[in-house]
Amino acid sequence: MKKLLIALIVMISLNCTAQNKLQQDKWIQLFNGKDLMDWTIKIKDHPVNENYGNTFRVENGVMKVSYDQYDEFKEQYGHIFYKQKFSAYLLVVEYRFVGEQVKGGPGWAIRNNGMMLHGQTPESMAVEQDFPISLEEQLLGGDGKTERSTGNLCTPGTNVILEGKLFTPHCVNSSSKTYNGDQWVRAEALVLRDSVIKHIINGDTVLTYIQPQYDGNDPWVKKAGLKAGATIKEGTISLQSESHPTEFRKIELFNLEPYMNNPEKLQEVLNTLKHRKEGALN
Repeated sequence: MKKLLIALIVMISLNCTAQNKLQQDKWIQLFNGKDLMDWTIKIKDHPVNENYGNTFRVENGVMKVSYDQYDEFKEQYGHIFYKQKFSAYLLVVEYRFVGEQVKGGPGWAIRNNGMMLHGQTPESMAVEQDFPISLEEQLLGGDGKTERSTGNLCTPGTNVILEGKLFTPHCVNSSSKTYNGDQWVRAEALVLRDSVIKHIINGDTVLTYIQPQYDGNDPWVKKAGLKAGATIKEGTISLQSESHPTEFRKIELFNLEPYMNNPEKLQEVLNTLKHRKEGALN
């Protein structure tokens, strides 16, 4: 009996060690909390890496989207791209909206930001292009008047299969609740190449879709020479500047690509991630 108990303790210990090693080895801190190293900026009407108005900056360990050096917004939508493309991953972002929208920002962009998934590179965007061809997990804050879900889907230059049908409108709401004020919200995106994508807010899966593909009717898709209907298996990750000040205190990613050809191992890893204290994959 004593030997059996010892063996059981050893087994549990090894399993815990394996889980800890899994989390340590595969988590990538995209934001280092110090500077914008490994990130590339593209703002509409400006060349790559011209950080107009010091829009993107790091202060007190937080990545900020700021407009204190703008006189007016003038549709200068911006994005900050991580240096590397990914295909299968769990992306985790903790964000909040602060302050007031910059003068000239559109009404729909109040307390509005987004995580752009499977996107094109900043270098491939036209100077005058407003949004990268991508899938956007839209981040919205409450306006104090109406219900505004977060973790929605918008599709600049793309389409998806939603509830068994090709979805061609620009945006669709998730099932999340409204988050008002300046509270921190945890948003996750589970992306498995060109198969399934899930939007997760504070541990709850709020939207699921499959088979992301290029929209052949989009002018930027045509200009880029991308094939209409071709599925999107990988791409860049970026965050937005859409006219409302935003802060990001965590941006991290777990790379799932090494497990994509081993379904059993992939499920094992997803189960491990599901039981993290910070969130869950429902």
